[in-house]
Amino acid sequence: MTDQHRGAGASGNGHSRRQFLQTGAAVAGAAALFGVAGKAAARREDPVVKARPRVPLKDGEPVRMGVIGPGGMGTGHCHAFMNLTNGGHMNARIVAVADVNDLNAYNAKKILEEGQAGGGEVQTYRDYNELLSRDDIHAVLIASPEHWHAQMAIDAIAAGKDVYLEKPMTLNLDDALRLYKVVKANPDIILQVGTQMMQLPKYKAAQRLIAEGAIGDPTCSQTSYCRNSLNGEWLYYNIDSRWTPGENLDWDNWCGPLGPAPWNPEIYARWRRYKKYSTGIFGDLLVHVMTPLVMALDQGWPVRVVGAGAHISDKAMENPDQVNLIAEFETGHQMIVAGSTCNEVGLETLIRGHKANIYLGSDDCVLRPERIFAEDIDPLKIESERFELPNDQDRHRADWIKCIRERRQPESNVEMGLKIMIIVDLATRSMDDGHAYTFDPATMTAKRV
Repeated sequence: MTDQHRGAGASGNGHSRRQFLQTGAAVAGAAALFGVAGKAAARREDPVVKARPRVPLKDGEPVRMGVIGPGGMGTGHCHAFMNLTNGGHMNARIVAVADVNDLNAYNAKKILEEGQAGGGEVQTYRDYNELLSRDDIHAVLIASPEHWHAQMAIDAIAAGKDVYLEKPMTLNLDDALRLYKVVKANPDIILQVGTQMMQLPKYKAAQRLIAEGAIGDPTCSQTSYCRNSLNGEWLYYNIDSRWTPGENLDWDNWCGPLGPAPWNPEIYARWRRYKKYSTGIFGDLLVHVMTPLVMALDQGWPVRVVGAGAHISDKAMENPDQVNLIAEFETGHQMIVAGSTCNEVGLETLIRGHKANIYLGSDDCVLRPERIFAEDIDPLKIESERFELPNDQDRHRADWIKCIRERRQPESNVEMGLKIMIIVDLATRSMDDGHAYTFDPATMTAKRV
């Protein structure tokens, strides 16, 4: 390990850095002993970790951040947090990055050291546990592939760090339930899921209207995320000829919780195309549109899900390029969701009610009464607010930093993330075997029907 990859800082809070790393290594080693099929079930029975005391954040000081996984999206976050702070919209500083790929880590280091106001060194690590062991870091942003999301988030919570966790929250439902238990057992920790559209004001307007009874009983909703490509989705992630496993890239560590696999640069760069590593459209795209709609509807837990998918144009991709699902909630409300990477024409985002309907296809929230209630209910248009930060993703980042300072939980929290992962996971299972699946909120278990 070079000096670039040695950790900075000593022990704190009664836990030595060596003890912390040994514990992390032991957990990782134990996990590697399980087969993929048995691992998730065994982890559900793991003792729930308790967080170490948080690093105190003084008034006026920057939130010191670490970024785990500064690849494509992670590097985008580095640019965004740096620019938001430089522009006076927040006070945060990225002081460390961790990646199994040295090229990613060094690139992020260069960008941050050259771009962050005031300069200063940004430490790089291959082992994210070394970053987590630092006593001067308040929060971490996790932008790793989704098969690492749950374990990295749990390890970060155990280290007493607040967490921004990229979507989808986890790879599967077992991981989501495991993370949910850990977050609920550590209510002082802030965890926000990085779902892009949660800060769009039209969904908050719809939420208020529904809560006020403006549309009567919400009966059915629909949304979609559809786009097209010439040759296939996610092929725009480039393959770098400089990647050399065993030298500048730790491939075995990248595989991590899913077990060892032969080196494959296609999988490493374009893992969203492969079933083992991603749920494809369901987890990567549909979570963006489902999450704010589920928030607005507030219809309880998903209790029944049916999914379907097909390979229409991109037959080389393991995950389908066309999917559809129906999710039923505790109230009986049904949500219809379509996703495509082979056609860009989607469904209009719409919430149907017994008395009126809410249209969310534009930036605004539009209410129109059903014909039989037209004499009693006036049409209504709630125009979108104008913000100092016009980009909703930047507002999502800024709100996380604000939540850290105010010690309040975000709306894109672990419970919302779990609701979405129930839909994603059960839709994927349904698509694969042709059965419907149910979820029991009382026992937090799913079954095929």
